[in-house]
Amino acid sequence: MSHPLKPSLTDRLSNAAFRAVMGLALVLPYEKRVPMMGWIVSRLIAPVAGWRRRIRENLHLVFPDMDPAEVERLVRAVPDNMGRSIAETYSGDEFTRRMQASPVEGPGLAALEAARDTGRAVIIAGSHFGNYDAWRAALTGHGFPVGGVYRPMDNALFNDHYVKAIEAISLPLFARGRDMREMLRFLKKVGMVALPFDHHFTSAPLLRFFGPPAKTAISPAEMALRLDVDLIPIYAIRQPDGLSFRIHVDAPVPHSDALSMTQTLNDRLEAMIRAHMDQWLWVHRRWKGVKRDGKRG
Repeated sequence: MSHPLKPSLTDRLSNAAFRAVMGLALVLPYEKRVPMMGWIVSRLIAPVAGWRRRIRENLHLVFPDMDPAEVERLVRAVPDNMGRSIAETYSGDEFTRRMQASPVEGPGLAALEAARDTGRAVIIAGSHFGNYDAWRAALTGHGFPVGGVYRPMDNALFNDHYVKAIEAISLPLFARGRDMREMLRFLKKVGMVALPFDHHFTSAPLLRFFGPPAKTAISPAEMALRLDVDLIPIYAIRQPDGLSFRIHVDAPVPHSDALSMTQTLNDRLEAMIRAHMDQWLWVHRRWKGVKRDGKRG
């Protein structure tokens, strides 16, 4: 898939390094590949990339009294989950076969099944928890017509093989900002589309997340209201073995207004993160512009 930006020397070097490491990992059996990539990202990449510092800053903002030992555990465990997720996403059929055998459960499963069986659209509230691609693969394997939305990478070389990897898990995929018309056609015709809401969106309103305000996309709620369809959060929860997942389908968010519905999404995600602190993307600048006292900077 083409990308409008010409790769810089840094892009070429970083992509070559990634391809070399990923190529080595793919030679290994799946059970060794996934934890190896977790270790590499946690112990080698995270310190150089500044991710450990960013995790500490985010945790200090929302949990100022957290035990230092727990902070240091998360500083290593969060990048480990990221590395495992990367290895899984690039593992193609091995990953999808495993995920299609994952248990799918939760209070929203009946609503999801009813929508599938009647050809009704659903907006899935996606978040950067566990492994986003795990529940995509699992739902596809259970006969749910799921489309995903992704943000094209700035590095054109990386973007090309990344898109191929996520396309191999399930289709259709829609590039954020480019394929919205196609996404709407898919929704209205047959499907379920996952829209993310837990990244910093510059033009989004401020809503509470772990206490401090965070700019939060309300587009999933707006679309659910506009189309009069269910808004259902779904999570892939990594299990203690570090390899398997349990797919949790949360109850549909009651329709009210977009701000209230999105606050409900934040609250439910927060509860899920509190139960599995190492599985959310604490590396992300989620509270960009917020000082440590919780006020806007």
